[in-house]
Amino acid sequence: MLEQMGKAAKQASWQLAVLSTAKKNQVLSVMADMLEANSEVILQANEQDMAQARATGMTEALLDRLLLTPARLAAIANDVRQVCRLNDPVGHVLDGSLLDSGLKLERRRVPLGVIGVIYEARPNVTIDVASLCLKTGNAVILRGGKETHNTNLATVKVIQQALEQCGLPAAAVQAIDSPDRALVNELLRLDRYVDMLIPRGGAGLHKLCREQSTIPVITGGIGVCHTYVDDSVDFDKALTVIESAKIQRPSACNSLETLLVNRNIAEQFLPALSAKMAAAGVTLHAAQNAMPLLQNGPATVVDVAEGDYDDEWLSLDLNVLVVDDIDQAIDHIRTHGTNHSDAILTRSLSSAEHFVRAVDSSAVYVNASTRFTDGGQFGLGAEVAVSTQKLHARGPMGLDALTTYKWIGYGDDLVRS
Repeated sequence: MLEQMGKAAKQASWQLAVLSTAKKNQVLSVMADMLEANSEVILQANEQDMAQARATGMTEALLDRLLLTPARLAAIANDVRQVCRLNDPVGHVLDGSLLDSGLKLERRRVPLGVIGVIYEARPNVTIDVASLCLKTGNAVILRGGKETHNTNLATVKVIQQALEQCGLPAAAVQAIDSPDRALVNELLRLDRYVDMLIPRGGAGLHKLCREQSTIPVITGGIGVCHTYVDDSVDFDKALTVIESAKIQRPSACNSLETLLVNRNIAEQFLPALSAKMAAAGVTLHAAQNAMPLLQNGPATVVDVAEGDYDDEWLSLDLNVLVVDDIDQAIDHIRTHGTNHSDAILTRSLSSAEHFVRAVDSSAVYVNASTRFTDGGQFGLGAEVAVSTQKLHARGPMGLDALTTYKWIGYGDDLVRS
């Protein structure tokens, strides 16, 4: 089955690669309209998935990721329209020169070809990835988790109808509709047809892809995100940023998981933190050095376990640790972070610059929430993933990250001497 899907995707990619920007935007516009027109069907399919997920005891964090509402689906359709308005990178000349030999040389952006994406309980990924791939002339093979089975089938059917309505092959966007895990391993070795693989899920999925794939893999999206509170902060402003970073959407990979507080202000700051988090319903997981300053406050406080520093909560839980200085905070981030998103709250320019230089994450913030790590927030449109790697793409992966380049040489019946 996958062999045929791969072959069809490769053939579709050749068609997509030569489409004009106007044609690609037409497809995306039709796709957005059809998603809205078929919203009832998609939402009914999603409710089936939600019912099954609740019956199996899925956590609230994952249920939130899985849920589609009329408002969320409308926002996703508008994200597709936003992709229409973005500049098409395909065909852009990166640089060029005229060589002494007389050869005119240029580097031009081109599509990657066929993208494979493996993801879990995130139905929005289906539409985000499809829109970005179509805009960049790439075909895509999607493999969502069993949790999103019905939602994905309904969504991909609508996308394929939009493609066919615009005279393009439905195979430009395909989904593996079987929950058989053996098909994941088969996809990982489909290097004859698939040019890049992007896993979006837990650490286990990323490990599997890195170890088993014969296709280049872009990993990321696991966000053990930190905020360091320096001793020069404005308490009220810092607490507002912390609250937003934690509670705006706790199930997101860019939500705050560990707060590091400078010892010089801990005695005054942590009680204020407790009051703020209690009002927001956040449970604090306190390190031994933070517990005495938190245990008498209004927030629910429990002891932090060592392993808590290395995993995403994806819920209304927050680790709290007191550090001696900025360097100890940086050391903690280097030890326990995932190179996703980390922030410093400070009024010191030197501290801010030191943090930015020393913290090796794909996104580093000064006096801002980690929740900004998002393709839409960065002006990239919908993102295909957040890469925490250093090669090819890093951070939110927008349109440019789904292209490569080719060298093109122009001569006048030129031969090498």
